[in-house]
Amino acid sequence: MALNPNKKLKLYYSISEVAEMFDVTETLLRYWEKEFPTIAPKKAGRNVRQYTQEDIEAVRLVHNLVKVRGLKIAAAREIIKKNKEGAQNVTEVIDRLQQLREELVALRKGLDTLV
Repeated sequence: MALNPNKKLKLYYSISEVAEMFDVTETLLRYWEKEFPTIAPKKAGRNVRQYTQEDIEAVRLVHNLVKVRGLKIAAAREIIKKNKEGAQNVTEVIDRLQQLREELVALRKGLDTLV
């Protein structure tokens, strides 16, 4: 599930909301926090994680590298370390292409119902 960039975002998101956005478990997000220093949500009282938009973008990048592209953790960490901006650009392009594909599929279904 891709993050919708057009949606008005809140200031803080809970770990369960972020996990739902990317269709991963909360445990996996906690693990990624340990492995990727770019994911560093603010912790409120009783260690409740509060993800900002910046944290969500970091999770989106890691999700794309590990889950979508199938890279191992070490390889994803190296890519982020060496060329974070390039990896983010590729992630943005992939997300946009997926959105366009969904729009085209919806248009095709609409045209099929007219015929």
